[in-house]
Amino acid sequence: MKSRIFRPVSLVLFTIAVGMSFAATAQTVSLPTKENNEGQVRVSVTPQSLSKTADAWRFEVRFNTHVTPITQDIASVASLSDGKGAGEKPTAWEGDPPGGHHRSGLLVFKPLDQMPTTITLHIREVGGVADRTFSWNLANP
Repeated sequence: MKSRIFRPVSLVLFTIAVGMSFAATAQTVSLPTKENNEGQVRVSVTPQSLSKTADAWRFEVRFNTHVTPITQDIASVASLSDGKGAGEKPTAWEGDPPGGHHRSGLLVFKPLDQMPTTITLHIREVGGVADRTFSWNLANP
């Protein structure tokens, strides 16, 4: 008797768990690191959390140079766009303060209202480069 009850309940619980796993995977987008080596500063950007339900979108940013200190306020020189309109400014820079040859941290943005098919992160005026662009395709990551 126990085995007849156990099997349907186990199957239902397994189905719910698998369904929840697929739903969570479908909502979170995993994207590769992009690098820009122009000028005197190498910049690497890795998206950390991009989903429809995220409270914020985060990008890990790393700066590396052996020539000049990185003195910019990163939140003021960055923006995020979906290719359809003006760029969104970050809500925060959670990372190293201005100065030094190596800086890293998280750029934090309010999620865009609609999940775009592409996003582009702009970082301006770092290491003598007017505009560094880092783009990702969200439709086919």
